[in-house]
Amino acid sequence: MAAAKESKNDERVSPYNDEELEYFREIIIKKRDEAEQELTTLQNLLRESMENASDESAYSFHMADAGTDAQEREKTYMLFNRTKKFIRYLDEALKRIENKTYGVCKVTGKKIAKGRLEAVPHTQLSIEAKLKRR
Repeated sequence: MAAAKESKNDERVSPYNDEELEYFREIIIKKRDEAEQELTTLQNLLRESMENASDESAYSFHMADAGTDAQEREKTYMLFNRTKKFIRYLDEALKRIENKTYGVCKVTGKKIAKGRLEAVPHTQLSIEAKLKRR
């Protein structure tokens, strides 16, 4: 009987019940949808920027304008990569919800506060662990 109880505890590491995990899943999916929309917008901006760079317009001959255009493309590309990384973190959080390990600090092993997970739903660190990292 004790072995059965231990194996049941091994299944659920998350300090949150199924209803709470579903609440966090909804938050994550909403943030993921928003990030996907942003990714599409950034991808379109990059495509347009590259097309405009190849066009021969009056601005393309001015070095300052060409530099500004290149800088804007670089900034957009960085935002694109950052958004892709954010989506990956959200996907990993969804996996942790699925395997019931969501909400546990990977440094301290303690429960991550609900408010922190609402603000940063992909976090794997409690406030305590995050402050110690600094």
